[in-house]
Amino acid sequence: MAGLSNRDHVSMSTTLFTQNIIACIWDFDKTLIPEYMQSPLFRRYGVDEALFWSETNSLMEHYRRRGYHLSGEIAYLNHLLTYVLAGHMPKLGNKVLRECGADIRFYQGLPDFFSQAKRFVAEKELYRKHEIQLEHYIVSTGLAEMVRGSAIAPQVDGIWGCEFIENPLQPGFLKQKELGIEAEAEIAQIGMVIDNTTKTRALFEINKGTNKNAAIDVNANIAPEDRRIPFQNMIYIADGPSDVPSFSVVKKGGGKAYAVYNPAKSEEFAQNDRLRQVGRIDHYGPADYRMESSTAQWLRLHIHGICDRIVADREAAVARRVSKPPRHLNESPEEQAARLAAAQGPKQSTFLE
Repeated sequence: MAGLSNRDHVSMSTTLFTQNIIACIWDFDKTLIPEYMQSPLFRRYGVDEALFWSETNSLMEHYRRRGYHLSGEIAYLNHLLTYVLAGHMPKLGNKVLRECGADIRFYQGLPDFFSQAKRFVAEKELYRKHEIQLEHYIVSTGLAEMVRGSAIAPQVDGIWGCEFIENPLQPGFLKQKELGIEAEAEIAQIGMVIDNTTKTRALFEINKGTNKNAAIDVNANIAPEDRRIPFQNMIYIADGPSDVPSFSVVKKGGGKAYAVYNPAKSEEFAQNDRLRQVGRIDHYGPADYRMESSTAQWLRLHIHGICDRIVADREAAVARRVSKPPRHLNESPEEQAARLAAAQGPKQSTFLE
């Protein structure tokens, strides 16, 4: 085990994971960026963004009048596909989404803050002794391919987001020996949906280590000590009420919940203040990630707090499990000196029992 002796390793190696990892889990839109991530996509195709979202928000009611039931979580994904089908976004494929992701503009301090935060866990010798690490995850209702194409992607350890399928497999594909591959492809089907409720599933995948070990099912019953990243090692950062389910899961597990707001929008400040008053979050601050900002300082403070607890828990576990060597009772100074001299004789032994 990192930073511990062989004896300590033997006594603590029965758990699946060492639990010395901290996770910062981030929402994306309005948390890391001031606009919706799809904005560069709309600009590329000359689509009226306000009209698109207005149409999307009206879909459920219009379809209800026609006797259809539409899930609000997939409405905007379906509408994007409709725009492609109607020719308003020709040749929109995953490659184009990644290219548009490169045009995403981040709040001040990003993406540099992600790499700086990873260094917080090495600022003290005890943290380095226990090889504490910090990982960043993005869990978003936006488009995963756009996040993968963005400037922040190299700093991220995992991404959950909505995904599209190109060139859907056709009936009879199981009988084909070779499947055709097209160089240019358009998105044609929804492959993955992440909404504000199913975000919590991603949290449990991070918690249990499903994202690192496919043999671990997210629905499996796993003891707390066997989970890769305990909830108390997590900080969830998002922009408001839509993330309350995720805030609640992390806080209930002993982790931290932090909300951010656009400094230019007073209504977002008030919204976060209400969340704190009712206990949904631990604290809130501006979506400014420069090192001198209150948000960066709060995150550093609480990352260090988690590091301190990890060190204390791991060293207490060693103290509980490793027995002390026997000693003589009521030993006189002469007897103690003789015993020490005998122990330092010509033959040296190492005891690892």
